Amino acid sequence: MRQFSLKLFLTLFLASLLIPVSASAASLGAASKSKLHKRRARRSGHYRSVRYLVPRSTASRLHSRRHLYSNPYTSPTFADSTLGDSVDGEDLVVRRAAVQALGPYNGSVVVVDPGSGRLLSIVNQKLAFSSGFQPCSTIKLVTAVAGLTEGAITPESTVRISRRASFDLDHALARSNNYYFAMIGDRLGFEKIEHYARLMGLGEKAGWNIAGEEPGTLPLEEPKEGMGMMTSFGSGIYLTPLQLAAMVSVFANGGTLYHLQYPRSPEEIAALQPKIKRQIDLTQYLPDIRAGMNDAVEFGTARRANYNSASLPIYGKTGTCSDTRTPTHLGWFGSYGEIGDRKLVVVVLLTGGHSVNGPIASGIAGQVYRILGEQNYAGGQQTASAAASLLATAY
Repeated sequence: MRQFSLKLFLTLFLASLLIPVSASAASLGAASKSKLHKRRARRSGHYRSVRYLVPRSTASRLHSRRHLYSNPYTSPTFADSTLGDSVDGEDLVVRRAAVQALGPYNGSVVVVDPGSGRLLSIVNQKLAFSSGFQPCSTIKLVTAVAGLTEGAITPESTVRISRRASFDLDHALARSNNYYFAMIGDRLGFEKIEHYARLMGLGEKAGWNIAGEEPGTLPLEEPKEGMGMMTSFGSGIYLTPLQLAAMVSVFANGGTLYHLQYPRSPEEIAALQPKIKRQIDLTQYLPDIRAGMNDAVEFGTARRANYNSASLPIYGKTGTCSDTRTPTHLGWFGSYGEIGDRKLVVVVLLTGGHSVNGPIASGIAGQVYRILGEQNYAGGQQTASAAASLLATAY
């Protein structure tokens, strides 16, 4: 009995010594995190006047989103993404860069000339022409256009994210902040968001008479997850890589939505004439949206795309989420950049398990720009001998 009491006494005594130490360590850790948070918030300009507050209902949905996607993933993360592709009519220099950058990942790379709407290369044509996937955070480009045009936000207006932090449009795009874009959806409602999504080319085919292309889907009513999830994660929407390429081309060329054309022979390339689907008046808002897209590459979610920002600025938006219809985990990146005096749009879609995401997709796009930049790519047709040598490695 004495031995048991002695052991109990020693146990309680040691526990009493450890409790203050643990509490002290926890308080020190919390203080350290608080100081770090404050430094980051000051550095990114988050201590500013707050105009809007995210509704509690939306915040609750965003916090619980991980419970919405419980299906096991059926798509492999790695696969031969060139299987079944036809390279007829493609720019083989661009295709080789896209194939090399994609590597073993299961996905698609689409490269477009935003000045004409010509599809220069499509790696994994089956995936690119499919009925689409949830756009994840790439939908925030549509949300930004809607919010600015309808006056729900201004470039300077801020949204409170937590007790001490808030975001403006630039940082919300760069960091892909869900609460900011959920607020816009809650303020504008379904009809206005659907209008701007359709205006930017969603819900319809992006290509001009491209065999096998499917149009993606826009919902007929507000999704059950709510408007906040629709405007921050793309709930209820199915987007194709071609649609994202056409939409990003609008930001690259200043407001023209082209029908994408996919010429399959030298004769079709020579005869290609740009086909305008519609003009979108974004002149007033383009500088602010572009700034957020560029900052995503400079310091935000797309940092992996930034291999040489001084000589080759890249503008883009990442997206990461799970597609319940497939089901698969997704990594999106829609971007444009300049190589010499020519702009290119590069879209990457990755499918597979949790290891694929938007940042990885942005890194693949960055490699496409890097390879083409190192080759001083200027477009145009290769000679017959050059084309023959490239064809061997184009797949």
